[in-house]
Amino acid sequence: MNDYKSRGAVGRIYDIQGYAVHDGPGVRTTVYLKGCPLRCLWCHSPESQDFGFELGYLDVKCVGVKECDNSCVSACPAGALSADEPGGEFPGSGAAVRKVSIDREKCTRCLKCAEACLPGALYTAGKDAAVGEVFERLLRDRIFFKNGGGVTISGGEAMSQFDFTYELSVRLKEAGIHVCLDTTGFAPEEHFAKIMPYTDLFLYDLKCMDSALHERLTGVPNELILENARFLAENGAALQIRIPVIPKLNDREELLGKAAEFCVSLGESVKLVQLLPYHATGKGKYARLGREYKLKNVEAPDDSRMAQILDIFKSCGLNCQIH
Repeated sequence: MNDYKSRGAVGRIYDIQGYAVHDGPGVRTTVYLKGCPLRCLWCHSPESQDFGFELGYLDVKCVGVKECDNSCVSACPAGALSADEPGGEFPGSGAAVRKVSIDREKCTRCLKCAEACLPGALYTAGKDAAVGEVFERLLRDRIFFKNGGGVTISGGEAMSQFDFTYELSVRLKEAGIHVCLDTTGFAPEEHFAKIMPYTDLFLYDLKCMDSALHERLTGVPNELILENARFLAENGAALQIRIPVIPKLNDREELLGKAAEFCVSLGESVKLVQLLPYHATGKGKYARLGREYKLKNVEAPDDSRMAQILDIFKSCGLNCQIH
């Protein structure tokens, strides 16, 4: 990958996952871009929110500063790292170890500590890559796309890095690969108009029909999101609407009924509505990034509740499933 910056737009990604079966039809490879204008309280990928590089810390990988000759602590020019008091044993060592502690207020994100961390306990969330580099990586998975699969471009919000997302979509379509774009819908209409010919299916989030509540839950109102959904539907785009179900936040019958009515109003463009029950599987990621998880007391909806919600959408004639 010599001179990768000359090979198309450069994007900031945080992961590429192969054999993804929940990000559109068939077996897919998903490209995850950093940066999102929303701050959903239930976000299970906090590393996707910030556009910048971030320092992550996976405690279970830390073998102790003594075993690494204090390299990470010494590498930090801001003095943000220190060694904890002995508090446990590293598996197989038989002795207590002094693990790393991070003062996030002092951390400048220079990431020199991550470079010095041999076991990878300290790591950088995010990397820059050119479209050409990512495209060549995706082509290696093409054999798995035979039965209706392809590539999904996700985030964060992939439309926030529009040049990269657009160029990657064009290359994929020209190569005959099915393209899904996973989006919050919070982006300029002209961007959707430009990328629409190169997108086979939009995985489109519909988080809450009440704009004021939407802003409290996600940090932005919903008018632009609804307008873009109408624009895509009016212009023949295929939509797979995704609705997160967060108990006591957006799961009122009135709100869900309005969401179903809105999906019906979009007509035949809506190929499927997916109900996404709340889960807390991303909770541990917040600790790795030194952030607080704000929905500590929210429980996942039970099966009977999800069945009731499913009936609301099916009663409107929508093709709907619990995802």
